[in-house]
Amino acid sequence: MPEVSNIIVWLILGGISGWIASMIAGKDASMGIVANIIVGIIGAFIGGWVAGLLGLGPATGLNIWSFIVAIGGALILLWIIALVRKR
Repeated sequence: MPEVSNIIVWLILGGISGWIASMIAGKDASMGIVANIIVGIIGAFIGGWVAGLLGLGPATGLNIWSFIVAIGGALILLWIIALVRKR
């Protein structure tokens, strides 16, 4: 079971990566902190999956590569959400 401090760090990094992705996508004003955290965490899973498919290596641990992968995955998620909302 993860320690509480690890969970807090992952939530903070999820929020930051979701926030950065929302700023890049131009969605920052319409998203709150909870949405940023959710987008960042789900984006980390999506980014890790895509990085694995592309053979870019695993994004494990708390490091800059994992952060970049999470931001990329969050951007993919925001793009998918935008496509679904247009329909």
